Amino acid sequence: MKSSPGPRRDLARRTASLPAHGRELNLSLLLQHLHTQGPMSRAELARASGLTRVTISDLVSELLTRGHVVELGQNAQGRPGKPAIMLDLNRTGLQIIGIDLADSAVMRAAVMDLDGNILTRIQLLTNDETGQQAAAQVIELTTKAIAAATEKIIGIGVGSPGIVSDAGVILTAPNFGWKDFDLHTLLESRFNLPVVVGNDADCAVMGEHTFGSGGSHMMLVKIGRGVGCGSIVSGTPVRGANSASGEIGHVVVGTDQGPECDCGRRGCVESYTAIPALRAALGQQPASGDKEAHRRAVLHGAGERLGIALAPVVSVLDIENLVLAGPAEYIDADVLGAVRETIAARTNTEQRPRFEVQLCEHPDDIVLRGAAVNVLFEQLGVA
Repeated sequence: MKSSPGPRRDLARRTASLPAHGRELNLSLLLQHLHTQGPMSRAELARASGLTRVTISDLVSELLTRGHVVELGQNAQGRPGKPAIMLDLNRTGLQIIGIDLADSAVMRAAVMDLDGNILTRIQLLTNDETGQQAAAQVIELTTKAIAAATEKIIGIGVGSPGIVSDAGVILTAPNFGWKDFDLHTLLESRFNLPVVVGNDADCAVMGEHTFGSGGSHMMLVKIGRGVGCGSIVSGTPVRGANSASGEIGHVVVGTDQGPECDCGRRGCVESYTAIPALRAALGQQPASGDKEAHRRAVLHGAGERLGIALAPVVSVLDIENLVLAGPAEYIDADVLGAVRETIAARTNTEQRPRFEVQLCEHPDDIVLRGAAVNVLFEQLGVA
């Protein structure tokens, strides 16, 4: 049972806005315009931002010094007169390291540019290691990724299963055996680079929203070592009072007890739908001898249980786009169809005429790219 949130003391903690804060906001504003609109001149930035040309000149000089912006040369197609110098984000001169810990068989890392393009991939095979062994693997993977970078790294983004605080502490991740594990401090002190740690599903929904097909009222379900979902409502990410929004993996579905889960209970969504559970169920010898029918039954059953958990959430949040992301060999049309059918049977679909359920086009990359989005926001103010 949740405890009472208590008084809204967050309002009392607000501090006065300092001039330096305003300057950083203006710097971020310019970077945001360049990120979304592409190359612009100083005059175009002034018109788009509403800032004076003198202020723009000062801010651009600082961004050039920081290496966040580059001059591309003159715009030959500009207005009559002296051609304007075009500016853009330093899209190829700055890089981001993304770390994805969601998969049950492999840890993934990537070196990415500022547009989320993956330049180099690194993988580390795992065998359900937990605790300090798992932490050592994360360090090993990050070390290899940093070594593969070819330009200045502005930060490391990590997507991890479990409940992750705003400070990057893994409050609980049963599949890794982590509890109150400060992954943020571990990596930042080890590599002396800015680090942003988030829940893998929260990262994934940001990646899909920014670089994929996601909309302003969407939910992405990330299926890997565990099962979790990230949500965006009215264009705003949903985190929850305890940073635990979207933790559906340990919601019990049904009253038939079901398989035992890593958390100690029976019948959790993860015990049916997480990749280790699917792999184990598919590996069993079917009584009928029909392996294909057995496969369809297992995947359909997993999708049905997932749909049971998602139906009330979809209805309450009035979601339009539901995206399933997981390994294509498991999360396929059978799972998709079962989720779609179950939600339709358990909710009033007439209230959501545009509601759709779809598979993620690039499930192996979505957490990595979402981790990059988080770094972009924390380091450059680009949302």
